[in-house]
Amino acid sequence: MSQFFQIHPDNPQKRLIGQAVEIIRRGGVVVYPTDSAYAIGCHLGDKQAADRIKRIRKLDDRHNFTLVCRDLSDIGTYAKVDNTQYRLLKSFTPGAYTFILDATSEVPRRLLHPKRRSIGLRVPDNAIVQALLEELGEPIMSSTLILPGDDDPLTDPEEMRERLEHDVDLVIDGGFCGVQATTVIDMTSSAPEILREGKGDPAPFQS
Repeated sequence: MSQFFQIHPDNPQKRLIGQAVEIIRRGGVVVYPTDSAYAIGCHLGDKQAADRIKRIRKLDDRHNFTLVCRDLSDIGTYAKVDNTQYRLLKSFTPGAYTFILDATSEVPRRLLHPKRRSIGLRVPDNAIVQALLEELGEPIMSSTLILPGDDDPLTDPEEMRERLEHDVDLVIDGGFCGVQATTVIDMTSSAPEILREGKGDPAPFQS
């Protein structure tokens, strides 16, 4: 049976954030709000928890997880970023974008794109996630909360609780945060390429 925390979207309760992070550290799978849609995530180094997420979402081994990061210094640890890329990232983080970048050796091999050694990273503009990441001290490995058979992410925390109470360890109710996934920008080549249009405005990345 999963736990259910109602966390204030603007002033997250420190006690509940601490308890949520303990669940992540112990190998738990957690549903949490972001600045686009709700996400499902776990500890970066926990293969068993990642496999649980794959089972819940019925994902194959080719699915690319995203590392949800606190700020640009986190991104710099897990991705190779040149000066031009850094300036772009600085302008559009935090925000509803996922950036595909070349990964560093800090990223576990099983998380990498099998052919390109790239990884998706993002910095959400959401107080609850920022509080979780601050307390955890490292990224959360995540995927958008779209369940098998659904076209859109779940938006109602009560429905998440009902449908996932035997599959996840914690559902965080942080209020409504939308149904659009992030805009995905591939930055592994010379010019940024938009792979998916979502909540983040794609215009600045169109040539």
